[in-house]
Amino acid sequence: MKPVKVGICGLGTVGGGTFNVLTRNAQDIARRAGREIIIAQVATRHPNPDVDTGAVAVTADVNDVINNPEIDVVVELIGGYTIAKDVVLGAIANGKHVVTANKALIAVHGDEIFAAAEAKGVSVMYEAAVAGGIPIIKAIREGLAANRINWLAGIINGTGNFILTEMRDKGRDFADVLAEAQALGYAEADPTFDVEGIDAAHKLTILSSIAYGIPLQFARCYTEGISKVTPDDVEYAEELGYRIKHLGVSRRTDKGIDLRVHPTMIPVARPIATVDGVLNAVMVNGDAVGNTLYVGAGAGAGPTASAVVADIIDLARTFDAPAEASVNHLAFNDIEDVAVLPMEEVETAYYLRIQAEDKTGVLAAVASILSERGINIEAIIQKEPKDGEALAQIILLTHVVVEKQMNEAIAAIEALSSTVGNVTRIRVEHLN
Repeated sequence: MKPVKVGICGLGTVGGGTFNVLTRNAQDIARRAGREIIIAQVATRHPNPDVDTGAVAVTADVNDVINNPEIDVVVELIGGYTIAKDVVLGAIANGKHVVTANKALIAVHGDEIFAAAEAKGVSVMYEAAVAGGIPIIKAIREGLAANRINWLAGIINGTGNFILTEMRDKGRDFADVLAEAQALGYAEADPTFDVEGIDAAHKLTILSSIAYGIPLQFARCYTEGISKVTPDDVEYAEELGYRIKHLGVSRRTDKGIDLRVHPTMIPVARPIATVDGVLNAVMVNGDAVGNTLYVGAGAGAGPTASAVVADIIDLARTFDAPAEASVNHLAFNDIEDVAVLPMEEVETAYYLRIQAEDKTGVLAAVASILSERGINIEAIIQKEPKDGEALAQIILLTHVVVEKQMNEAIAAIEALSSTVGNVTRIRVEHLN
């Protein structure tokens, strides 16, 4: 059977890992795919010392790869929006299949890319774009295809999970752990995408589209980072029986789709609460299967290369099949333009931490404000001022309420003469 010839664009961490996996496991890969998979050409501007390209043709110009008539599959591992987009669209225009690990490109430009691919009768595979080595996209698109997906929630950024784990286990401040994460290579010199939730929002956008059959809508994803989470919040969450994780949450509702990334308190009894360090985890709830949980390495050369090569194998298995026989890029043949809810219409429970003067009547005033807005309190902790401090801490857990009501309540609490500074708000999800 005719071999499948692959061109790799980008030979960094993931590109190098992909090259090495394809080379090292060539025999087993051929047995799984039913044909040989051969690396025909590599485009890179920076040689990777961990990769021996041997007799494989190497070029510094990606156009050499996308215009090479011998190449069947272009693997885009450059990253970013600009050159990567040109590579992907150029490969599609030349009738080549594409495999990419680029979550930002798919989340922002995926609808355009998929339309171009469908017009040319080629496939764009992107398993490696979400959660590295966890085959979560295949699980939702194929393994759970019989289900109506109700909701999903994921720890889909390892940097944020590492930081929150260190804060919980060692009582360290956010800034201190972030510096260590950068030193260890878990976080970039500019950590904005990781700690402010943008990376997770890219991934959640993709997962939500394939879960519900809706367009990719990254611009509508509510995004909030973890930089304001304090060791006190982590400690009080544990005291209440919860754990703080930076979650991407998406839920199907009668009004539309939730699409949000933010610090989230979840019960310690939930298995996802025990996923620590740089690991990723995704929970998916389907109407037939119930809750399912997928855990594994979310980044790195090996795990991400595993997902990239799995996509190449899938393409090789169906290489001679007609285009209409392949699974739709977003898992549904008919995409529904369902509304994504504005954040103020989302319903969830809340943790509130309020700094207040240590005097009688403050808690009563806070409780009155919540009651007037139909917000029920589930639990209260009142902490006396610590040594050398003048302010007490009031910690509340509420029942589920619409975010707009909570916004109004927080504004009223902050306006009290007896409270100081901003109210800390962390959303609570029970994932049941």
